[in-house]
Amino acid sequence: MTMKPKAKRFRIRRSATAPTSGPGNGQVAAAGHSPSQSASRVEPERVARPADGGVEKALAAIREEGLTGRQLRMARRIAQKNGLNPNSDFEAVYLLRLKGIDPFQRENALDLMVPDAAKPKAKAKAKAKDPSQPLAVQPQLPQTVKTDANTLPATDSRSPAERRAQEITAIQKDMARRRNRRLRMLFTRLAAFVFLPTVIAGWYFFSVATPMYASKSEFLILKAETAGGAMGGLFSGTQFATNQDAIAVQSYLTSKDAMLRLDGDEGFKAHFSQPDIDPLHRLEPDATAEDMFKLYKKYVQIGYDPTEGVIRMEVAAANPQIATNFSTALIGYAEERVDNLSARKRENAVKDAQLGLQDAEAARRDAQERLVRLQQEGTVLDPRARISALQSRIETVETQIQDKNLQLQALMDNARPNRSRVEGVEADIRRLEALRDEINTEMTQATEGVGSLAETAVQIQLAEADLATRDMMLAAALERLDQARRDADSQARYLTTSVYPLPSQDPSYPRSFENTLLTFLVFSGIYLLISLTASILREQVAN
Repeated sequence: MTMKPKAKRFRIRRSATAPTSGPGNGQVAAAGHSPSQSASRVEPERVARPADGGVEKALAAIREEGLTGRQLRMARRIAQKNGLNPNSDFEAVYLLRLKGIDPFQRENALDLMVPDAAKPKAKAKAKAKDPSQPLAVQPQLPQTVKTDANTLPATDSRSPAERRAQEITAIQKDMARRRNRRLRMLFTRLAAFVFLPTVIAGWYFFSVATPMYASKSEFLILKAETAGGAMGGLFSGTQFATNQDAIAVQSYLTSKDAMLRLDGDEGFKAHFSQPDIDPLHRLEPDATAEDMFKLYKKYVQIGYDPTEGVIRMEVAAANPQIATNFSTALIGYAEERVDNLSARKRENAVKDAQLGLQDAEAARRDAQERLVRLQQEGTVLDPRARISALQSRIETVETQIQDKNLQLQALMDNARPNRSRVEGVEADIRRLEALRDEINTEMTQATEGVGSLAETAVQIQLAEADLATRDMMLAAALERLDQARRDADSQARYLTTSVYPLPSQDPSYPRSFENTLLTFLVFSGIYLLISLTASILREQVAN
């Protein structure tokens, strides 16, 4: 961003005629003043100067003070207001100091401003003291002065273009100086908040951190082939059949239970409490289970891929063989947990099958007892056989009735039928019909305390059907119990290790360069966020 240069300008009236002697020009004559008016002014008072050379020494000392042009011009105006006639600005400072006036004190400069009402009185007093001495006229700047050899010189003899170029150069130098200062502050902050933490992190990762050896392994869970239903056969052999089991195994291996068991079997805490482990990863001898669990989750990484059904495990330790032992032990724990996942389910299946078998046996026993009771309560052992016999007799009787009816019709066909023979046939027909009705009554009507043969036969038939159903249910219960026992004796889930853990020859951690670069990026991002936040807040406050 470029800034428009700004420079202060002072309007100094200069003479319109020839310049006076000295390094600078005098004041310019004001417009509208004639030479006669300038000549009519009274010369200012001159102070006696010592002739022993002390003036030159005093002027040289004043030059060495490094007074600015503005201060010198102020001293010249104050000298004119006090009635002095110096030849230069430095002489004006010298003459004012001889009179006990400090031209650079603001209060003194304001005290020298005499009101117009007090000027006639001061002039009258001066005339009364010395009538022969002319009164000193205090000029009012800007004004027209005499253009003679005693005109006061200017302190700045440069042209406006030179002054403007010098002011622009000063502004550019100031901008460059401020830019360099900001850059130095920026690099200082970066060195303090970014580079120094990065150097410390790099020193730790390259020199202090203990090398860790990782042992990688992969395993998956398979389901035993069973004659399941349609959906079971559809998902059998895929990762969806063992998805829940794999997730359960992953959760178990990353739990505190597995850590405590690994510590008891392989000495996890003792390994990471060794003195050669770096301080950031070393466990104290009296470390709690929570501290040990944080370190366990850092060095035991387990991931499950649901698309492939593979569980990947990575175990790191300071010794490659110990890392392999840790990994092997965890795989054993996983296999044991897989075996136990369906054990309770299989035990419950056997128990349910046994209860079903007992219920089926009891129901069959009840049906059989009911059938026997019906057979015992009846008048005959087999009502259906008795009904069949009675039906046969009824058929025989009906056949005889038909024969007698035919015989009767044959007798009636005669012109003079034999009355005795006709009556005999009719009597036979009546006896056969009575016998038929008696047989029907025996089948359909109930006797005292016992139902009819038809009702008893129907109840026996229902009891036999119920008994047959209970026999089928008992057979199914027996088959289910047999299948549950076979499933309980067999293993339903299998853990298959596809990649066995092996000792590593080169350390896998720490990744010194990657971790150092990551530290640099993290601290750079934090510094950038803080800087942006501070800039936004500064801008909001400024607005």
